[in-house]
This record gives sequence, C-alpha cells and structure tokens, in this order.
Amino acid sequence: MKKIDFRQLLPHLIAAGIFILISLIYFSPLFEGKQLRQDDITRFEGMSKEISDYRAATGQEPLWTNSMFGGMPAYQISVLYPHNLVQYLDKILKLGLPHPANLLFLYLLGFYFLLITLKTDYRLAIGGAIAYAFSSYFFIIIDAGHNSKALALAYFPPVIAGVLMAYRGRMLAGAAITALAMSLELYANHVQITYYMTLTMLTLGFVFLASAWREKKIPAFFKASGLLLIASLLAAGPNITNLWATYEYGKYTTRGPSELTAKKISTGLDKDYALGWSYGVGETMTLLIPDFYGGSSSAELGTGSETYKTLEDKGISPAQAKSFIKSAPMYWGDQPFTSGPVYAGAIVCYLFVLGLFIAEPRYKWWLLSATALSMMLSWGKNFQWFTDIFFDHFPGYNKFRAVSMILVIAEFSMPLMGMLAIKRIYDNKNLQVTLLRKSMLRALYITAGLCLFFMLLPGALFDFTSSADEQMKSAGYPDWLVSAIQADRKSLLQSDAFRSFAFISLAFGILWLTLSGKVKKQYSMAVITLLFVFDMWTVNKRYLNAASFVSKSQAEKSFQPGNADLEILRDKDPDYRVLNLTVSTFNDASTSYFHKSVGGYHGAKLKRYQELIENHIAKSNMAVINMLNTRYLIRADEKTHEPLVHRNPDALGNAWFVKEFRIVENADSEINALSAFNPAQTAIVDKRFLPLIGNFRITPDSTTGASVQLKSYKPNDLIYRSVSAVEQMAVFSEIYYEKGWNAYVDGKLTPHFRANYVLRGMIIPSGSHTVEFKFEPSVYYTGEKIALACSI
Repeated sequence: MKKIDFRQLLPHLIAAGIFILISLIYFSPLFEGKQLRQDDITRFEGMSKEISDYRAATGQEPLWTNSMFGGMPAYQISVLYPHNLVQYLDKILKLGLPHPANLLFLYLLGFYFLLITLKTDYRLAIGGAIAYAFSSYFFIIIDAGHNSKALALAYFPPVIAGVLMAYRGRMLAGAAITALAMSLELYANHVQITYYMTLTMLTLGFVFLASAWREKKIPAFFKASGLLLIASLLAAGPNITNLWATYEYGKYTTRGPSELTAKKISTGLDKDYALGWSYGVGETMTLLIPDFYGGSSSAELGTGSETYKTLEDKGISPAQAKSFIKSAPMYWGDQPFTSGPVYAGAIVCYLFVLGLFIAEPRYKWWLLSATALSMMLSWGKNFQWFTDIFFDHFPGYNKFRAVSMILVIAEFSMPLMGMLAIKRIYDNKNLQVTLLRKSMLRALYITAGLCLFFMLLPGALFDFTSSADEQMKSAGYPDWLVSAIQADRKSLLQSDAFRSFAFISLAFGILWLTLSGKVKKQYSMAVITLLFVFDMWTVNKRYLNAASFVSKSQAEKSFQPGNADLEILRDKDPDYRVLNLTVSTFNDASTSYFHKSVGGYHGAKLKRYQELIENHIAKSNMAVINMLNTRYLIRADEKTHEPLVHRNPDALGNAWFVKEFRIVENADSEINALSAFNPAQTAIVDKRFLPLIGNFRITPDSTTGASVQLKSYKPNDLIYRSVSAVEQMAVFSEIYYEKGWNAYVDGKLTPHFRANYVLRGMIIPSGSHTVEFKFEPSVYYTGEKIALACSI
C-alpha cells in the first residue's frame, strides 16, 4: 500500500485552516452567544411546529401536518430521512462548525476543491475560493434563512469538478467524485439550484462534445458521459425517498397542472407569478458595480446623504431623520423588492473578461455560454421571447419562480473563468507576454472603462426614478424628499463605480508587475487574494453584519402568543381551524405555530387548496370556511386594531352526515358548485368517483342519535366513531390527498373519495363503527428501504 505523503496534504490543510478562520471571523457574533436572525427559519419554525412536537413526543415522522392550509404533506416542510446515510458525510464536512459559519466554510471548500482538480496552485485556489464564496447573493440568502439553497450552492462546484475530471480523461475517479458530490447536492434538497447546476453541466457537455468531435475523440466522450450518467443514478439512490416524494407531491401542488379549464394552458406555475422577480437588463451591471441600482429596497444611509441633509433643512428633527435613513427605499430596479444585488466582484468581472481573450477555448466557450444563458434567463419578463422558449418547452423550468436566481450560474462561471485566466498568466507557458499584456489592457479598458463612464456620467442613461416613488407620493411623502432619495441613488452609483474602478486598477497593476517580473508570483497571489477579500467582504457586510444577529433569548421569542391566541388555546378540542385575518393570511406562519390554520406560508401548497383560496376563501365564502371546520376567526378591532377572537357558531366540526350529494362533471363544475350550497346538507362529488359510490342512495335516519365524531387526533392518524341506523355518506373536514391517506372501517381498508373540491367523503355502513384515516404513503416507506441499500 502506498504511504500517505503528509507533505502533499499540508497545503490543503493550510487552506482548510484559512477557510475555518475566515468563516469564524466573518460570523464572530456567534462567539458572543448570539444567533443569526433568519426570517425564513423563523417561518420554518412556525410551519413545522406540529411536526416537530409530534416527532419529539413519539420519535416518529408524521409525514403530514394540519397546521397549514387545512392540511398538507410534510415532505417540503420538515421530514427526516434516516436511511440516507449521506447526511453523515455532510456533517463530517461541516467539521462541527457553528451555523452559519459552516455554510461559508463549505462554499470555500467546494470551489477550492474544483480549482485543485484543475491543477491550480493551492495559494491561487484559496483566492479563487474566496472569489466564489463571497459573491453577495450567497450571503444575502444566508441572512434570509435559505439554508438549503446555500448548501446546494456549496456542493455545486465539487459536482462540476467530478464531471470535468471524467471528460479530461480520469473517468473512474471523475465518476466516483461526481456520484459522491451529486449525492450531497441532492441531499441539500434545493431542486431549483440543482436544476441550474444541471443546465451548467449540459452546457459543459455540448462544448466538450464539440471539442471531442474536432479532436476525433467521440468514443471517449460518450464513455465518460455514460459513466457520469451511472454516477448520477447512484447519487439519486440515497436520496430516492425525498426525490420520489417531491416528484409525486409536486404534481398536486401549485407547481403542477390545474384541472380548471382557465388554467390548463400551464403545466406549472402561472407565468406572471413565476416571472415576478425578473432581473432588469441594465440591472445585470450589479455584477460589476454593487449599488448600480441602489442596493436593497430598505438601505441604510449615512448622515452625509442628501436625504438626511434635506430632512434637516426642512426642519425634521435629527432623531426622525436618522430613523428614516435607516431603511430608505434606495432600490430602483425592476423587481418588486430586493434584499440586495447580485455582486460577483469587480476583480472577478475584470478577470472574466480577461479570460475571454486568453482562456483555453473549450473552457472559455463553456463558461461564456453558461454566463450568457444565466444572464438572459434572469431577465425573465424583460426578455420574454427567450424566457418563453424555456418556460414552455424545457422540462421542469416552469416549476420555479424568482427567475433572477439563475444568476447563480454566472456567480459560478465568472470566478472560474477568472481563475483559469489568472492561472494562465502565472503559468505563462503557451502564451506570449505581448499577447498577455494586450489582453490585460483590453479587459481593463472594457471593465474599468464602464466603471469610469458611470462614475463621471451617472445621469447620462438613467433618471434614478422608481415605481416606488409614485407610491411614496401617493402615501403623502413630499416631492422634495423623493428628489433627495433619487439624488442619493445617483450618488451610490457614482461611489460604487469608483470603488470598482479602483479594485480593477489595483488587480491589473499587480498582475502587470508580476508579468513583468517585478513581483514574485507567490507575493502576487497573496495580494490578489487580499484584494478579493477587501472587495467582496465589505460589500457583504452591507447586508449580513453584526446587526443581523440577536441574542439567544431574543431568538427564542420569535413566537409569543397574543391575547387572541391565548383565548383560543383554552379550547382543548384537538382538531379545529383558525382563520387569522390580522396577518397576511396566506403568507403567514405565525398562526400555524399555535393553531391549525386555514392559511399558512409555503411555496408548494396543494393546487386545489390554492384554487379554493382564490375562488372562495379570499372572497369570504362562509359556506367554504364553515366546511373547513373554522371554529375561530381573528379580526382586528375597528378602533384599537387589536386582534379580537370571533367564535364561528356555524363551523361544521370534524365530520358530518349529509342529506344529499350532487354529482358534477368536472373540476370547473365542482368548484363553481361551492358558490351556492349548504355543506351541512349537500356534498359535491366529481363524477370520476361514481364507481366508489355505486348504487348508494341516501336514506333519512329516523333516529336522532346519528353522528360521526372524532375520538383521537394525530396529524397522520384520525379515529372517529360513527353511529347510524342506516348507511350514510359522511364528509370529513380534512384535506383529500390520494397519495397516502387510507381509510379503515373497523380495521378493514375501505374506499373514500373527494368531496367539496378538497375534502374527504366516505360511505359508512349502518351501525356503530370505528372509522380511521391513516397517512401511509408508500413512497416514504418503500423509498427508505431503497435509500438504505443505495447508501450502503
């Protein structure tokens, strides 16, 4: 056996040590006992409360929750997959670092690994890792709490490393690394990022296919491609439960097709919804100049700003003026709002352009194509014809919203191109010094020239107005304040244009001196790395800084019950629903923390429930609200605006027998029938369920004791007691989901059907019976067996 040469490992251990240090320094408030306040994680705690409580009490996975939208599968909320052993490798790679320092460490480590596989000097690879990891969007998503997205971005580069190794001749090693890295990528569980990574891989494949054609190496290309396909299938194995469940569930969510005629044209998200966050064409300049479009929608200005000075001049007190400039509306781009720009780094942009002149052709065309594709698709509705091609014809593309997110491809491809360019300068093997100098100057003229133009003539192309300005005026803000804000937007562009110009000039200068032999390569690498740090660290601190952290005691107070919550919680009935009208009902997780909510917060709720919201709940159709067993409504007091509890006497309870049922033709008829019906008397049933109803006819029960009552409640197991002298049709105020819910009468599997568009219906025989609904999705139990085998 070949002995391990620790001298060869030492550089990589040094790199890992530097990455740990950087991660801990950036997130130094962690050492003060503080926690990062992440809004999406707070919402997660609200939406997953019932799931986590059940897990803690029983040690089992409920797989279903009734705390949001009347009930929904827990797959995309919080489900543990114990047989996916890849999760232990993920923990090992994080080295026990505190969150979110562990995410930054993985950002750095993943890109470093990619550069090392491309035979990059470890010192340069450290700088490249920083260039990738410190892209501003990567920190903005950490601040927001998009942890799965961040994890997927961390494992993106190692997957590409394996693919590149396979195509460069190390097929078995490349396939093995691809399988391992891809399994980690899939474990991160962010399908949208994985989809974009796949687009990057496909772009790479096409370019390398063209290269293999020219070099007459087609057999080797297809052999490598075959091995990579097998590797991808192996990677899916440990993650099969989650992937399978997501695929199955996705067809029934807002990201799947609708049965309503008016919405059948789309097999995914509504186009307007999906393209709501489209990057502006000009906004792409934020890759080079961070505050090109003002930064965030709620930016903090200094006391030297035009806005602050104007407020003081108009007699506004310093305290009020300082309060206003803490969250001034600086963003003036095309998106509804934003937490910050996608800034790839001024030096990265310079090196990327340099790479267009000197990088190896197959890498150059791959990374240029990927970058261009990323930019054009990020424009969304601002480049509609191109977006439509992908939205209408590329499988899966219409399942995703916030198309601006695809800029993560550019945030990967640009630093990689830049590092390949700088590597060629340092290697200086096959390129003439004269050619290198000309290329460096051309890249300088393009990137620094753009910065200089906007530094000197910021108003030549823009007036710095925003749609939000008119909203401010409508809200009563004076014209002079809006004008001051616009002046500050102009000033932000100028100052950041100068900033980028300065960093590009410094990077150019050190590379020029290195090429001239006046600065040694190792010193040059260190300076470039420090420039990356100074450039990108300071921009990220605008969006994720000490103010983003709170004390542990504050973090634990995310959800505190109000008087209305406490009043409702006195009701110890295990299963009823609450409609909270004092919050954004269908974008709120706080109600779900304490109650079973008619509303909720989730990006993949059931499609039929969303249609019920749009057509009936949002229009206050009380018949529909009653059939959902909405026992309590929370409304704001007209005078004090304090939340007040209203008990709904017409809530229909957990289950009831109906006196008639109406068969309708299709989904359109079914949802329209809910506009004028009495759910206590009538059930609306789609004709597709007729085989389950058969010749059943409702016969009035002459006795007075007929009832169906909930006796035991668990999220995934509901037990009722039914008593009736005759066979009855019962409607249950629980959401119908055919992929997992089974009904049993006295322990015997019994068919049930959908009623009233979203609820469960069932024929119950006469007499006294135990009726039980169990959530037993085969996708989970079968998937876990496959996952364990594949993990091993």
